[in-house]
Amino acid sequence: MTSFFQTTLGLPYEAAWTIATIAGILLIAFPVMLAVALIIYADRKIWAAIALRRGPNVVGPLGLLQSFADGLKVFLQETIIPTSANKGLFLLAPIITFTVALIAWAVIPFDAGVVLADINVGLLYILAASSLGVYGVIMSGWASNSKYPFYSALRAAAQMVSYEVAIGFVLISAVLWAGSFNLTAIIEAQRGHVFGIINGFGFNPLLFPMAVVFLICALAETARAPFDLTEAESELVAGYQTEYSSMAFALFWLGEYANVILMCTLNAILFWGGWLPPLDIPILYAVPGILWLFLKILAFFFIFSWVKATVPRYRYDQLMRLGWKVFLPLSLLFVFLVSGYLMLVRVGVSA
Repeated sequence: MTSFFQTTLGLPYEAAWTIATIAGILLIAFPVMLAVALIIYADRKIWAAIALRRGPNVVGPLGLLQSFADGLKVFLQETIIPTSANKGLFLLAPIITFTVALIAWAVIPFDAGVVLADINVGLLYILAASSLGVYGVIMSGWASNSKYPFYSALRAAAQMVSYEVAIGFVLISAVLWAGSFNLTAIIEAQRGHVFGIINGFGFNPLLFPMAVVFLICALAETARAPFDLTEAESELVAGYQTEYSSMAFALFWLGEYANVILMCTLNAILFWGGWLPPLDIPILYAVPGILWLFLKILAFFFIFSWVKATVPRYRYDQLMRLGWKVFLPLSLLFVFLVSGYLMLVRVGVSA
């Protein structure tokens, strides 16, 4: 894109690079925001179908404009700040949550060469960016100066740390097999991975359990049901969101769904071939890679909604037990198995 602006507008490299970068950011940010609005609609429709209800069906054709109507409603409402709250941190918390949810998309490859920043440590960048999301929740819980948001902040800190440890070891297995932290290289390593024809680490018996663990950990990392203990309306009213209204509340909502879409995308990229078709057959490559990626993202989002509509919420002790006593040992075991297998295959028994 930089060369395009150089040749078309005759700009120097620095100016062309700046314009190209800004254009790339907007080309990612606007579709993600639109996707969030539509994915909220899809979420509600899936829940309704599972519960034998109609879901949104009034605003716009088939209710498609309901999310935009809700956005307009919160935009027109007043932002109320509790008198005893820390005003600066109270307003900063949703901004951090929303911003952090967007910056991780900078390294996501949508197709071969279609990525804003194709850096060598893309996976580490996503881990670092996603781990910052907990600060928005903690700040909102503390700044609200209310016991329910504060309890939620404590829960969020423990929950996200617990499952990020397991996620880290799960990702090590994929990185070991691909031999790179670059997301494009990880996708390319999955081409013809099984029997020379099936694309995706998830079809590998050694990596399939890790794909399942990653999917469950993604539910916990994004605080989706059955792991939505940070919101838990039954005992925490609405958790860290209790004192928020208007656009401040909407930023939390947008950040949460942007993170959900991001986790669905990472599932597709790390274990199920990303933009690659399921089979390494030439005719399947006639379909644009970005469409394959979107189909996989939608499949995982359906699983997220299906789980939320059907699985009851965990108790907090069950949540901690699953993270520390089940997923952490299991992910460590598979790091050992994967590294041992790769050592035997790539280096040899004699070494």
